[in-house]
Amino acid sequence: MDREEISRIAHTDHPVKAPLDDDSVREVLRHALPRGDERVLDLGCGPAEWLLRALAERPGVRAEGIDLDAGSLAEARERADAAGVGGRLALHHAAAEEFAPDKPFDAVFSVGAAHAFGGLLPTLAAAHRHLAPGGRVVVGDGYWEAEPTAEAVGTLGDFDDLATTLDKVAGAGWTPVAAHLSTRHELDAYEWSWLGSVADWALDRPEHPDSAGLLELVAARRDEWLRGYRHCFGFVSLVLRRTHEGP
Repeated sequence: MDREEISRIAHTDHPVKAPLDDDSVREVLRHALPRGDERVLDLGCGPAEWLLRALAERPGVRAEGIDLDAGSLAEARERADAAGVGGRLALHHAAAEEFAPDKPFDAVFSVGAAHAFGGLLPTLAAAHRHLAPGGRVVVGDGYWEAEPTAEAVGTLGDFDDLATTLDKVAGAGWTPVAAHLSTRHELDAYEWSWLGSVADWALDRPEHPDSAGLLELVAARRDEWLRGYRHCFGFVSLVLRRTHEGP
């Protein structure tokens, strides 16, 4: 089973692919879309959960999403049409660097997708290319709450602590206007939901050729989480504006 299909299964009960609960997502959106009539772009949108929530709660918003996974985009289209917001959502099966819109966006989102761009700062650079003057970027990424083990770095990649992360963001020309630090409850709930959804799928299909392998994956991820990174991994969602407009 490919990685994207596993991800779709894993997020069955947690469609926001990041450790934020519904109230936290709503609060981030409130800061990101203060007018309620913005044009919004999501780079690496997956099934477009952030965009769907923005569209559902703000009738004046129009949105576009980009992703390389056709299955996720098909899911996003189906859900958008079912929710009655499909007319305000455009989806693009393309790489972010190939996307060339007619005009910039009031807000650009990329939450939990920094690995696809090579890190947090390259993600911000990609978002900036599509951002209108005075616009806002919503980005979410990991940071170390405590000294990581070598195993944690090997599993998740190398992050900075929160202060250093924000120093680098500021050094790249951005000012945070709002932020959310995922709580321990949110972090744990996200992991348990991921593990439980995959385990349920496998246990409900014991004859499926991928069932045993998925149960092994669940056991390995649970071990990595509880013994490797639970004590040290944090997640921050930032709403950013350019400190000075221009390149």
